[in-house]
Amino acid sequence: MLRHCVPSCFVFRTRTPGLTTSDSHFASLFFSQNRKIYRMDAAGLDSYGREFETADEMWREHAGDSSKKTQWYRDGVSYWEGVNATMDGVLGGFANVNEPDISCSEDFLKILLSERFPPDASRQPLVVLDCGSGIGRLTKNLLIRYFNEVDLLEPVSHFLEAARETLAAGCQTNTVHKAVNFYCVPLQLATSDSTVDCDLFLYCLCLPAAAFDLFHRCLQCFLSPSTNCNTAMEPLQCHLLSPFSQFTPLSHSARFSFFSPSLDFTPDTGRYDVIWIQWCIGHLTDEDFVSFFKRAKVGLKPGGFFVLKENIARSGFVLDNEDRSVTRSDMYFKELFSQCGLHVYRSKDQTGFPEGLFAVKMYALTTDAPKRAPRAKSKTSTNRPRTIM
Repeated sequence: MLRHCVPSCFVFRTRTPGLTTSDSHFASLFFSQNRKIYRMDAAGLDSYGREFETADEMWREHAGDSSKKTQWYRDGVSYWEGVNATMDGVLGGFANVNEPDISCSEDFLKILLSERFPPDASRQPLVVLDCGSGIGRLTKNLLIRYFNEVDLLEPVSHFLEAARETLAAGCQTNTVHKAVNFYCVPLQLATSDSTVDCDLFLYCLCLPAAAFDLFHRCLQCFLSPSTNCNTAMEPLQCHLLSPFSQFTPLSHSARFSFFSPSLDFTPDTGRYDVIWIQWCIGHLTDEDFVSFFKRAKVGLKPGGFFVLKENIARSGFVLDNEDRSVTRSDMYFKELFSQCGLHVYRSKDQTGFPEGLFAVKMYALTTDAPKRAPRAKSKTSTNRPRTIM
């Protein structure tokens, strides 16, 4: 989410451009350039102006035990459940940044695709996962034009439903570039001690009408709209959210995805060329940040990579108390990347955003260290004229 330079931004879904805190709050966060600062040392503040000496202090207070952690994520989702599923809603009132956001991301993506997947390479189809997809804004305006298949992952149900409705129409006219799976799950693992009310979704993108009706009736017999499901962790109260009669049959094949916000997401091994995470990673604690990337690595094809696009704090971090998200500094991110076993292949700063927002940066992350070009041998000695005696 985007955020102003003034506290009160967004965190669970950094899907809005960055709000930053006022310069006066940041004055105490700057350190001598001669001192090497690690994120654990760096001070931060919250959207009320309260300062924390370290990130660890902040995390202990807000997510220091399983109960606090469960509440942290519940509050984050609740915030977004109260936001309209519109461009202005998911961009925090900054719908005007959509165009420069897409343009800058496209420039970055084109460079990455040309370097990592040369045109002569037999690597079709290209598949991408859109994490924190919201209403499908990024998929519709960018990803679906460059990838043959796009999977969307979004924990807020009405956002994902809006994305499905928007993108389903495109499946009827374009069979080469299409949205395939819609996963209603969060990035973090479910906590083992939480009892959750969750929504069970069936997303049926392609199903003939007769088979669809039959499947719907069978499903109703198997799983009533209110069913107590005993899982390995805690009982979940599940219910079917969307009326199946509103789904439009598209072809003679079907792909189903059953997911609920209580389930853990780990991608299929080697499915994705790119995993794109934008304006949502700020909702994860440091521990879950590292856990997510380590689990998601298995989903990358050989040569595949992550793209992380996020708001950047000038130093340390900024906690948004309202939507439960944290804006981290570049140094903070790089330390977490190291813990994940990831390398920064390329990075790029976002341009063209209005003043008063956090800086936004894109990172291309790989599991393999970037290859360094060998240094050219110095020609100084060979070209030096000889001394005539």
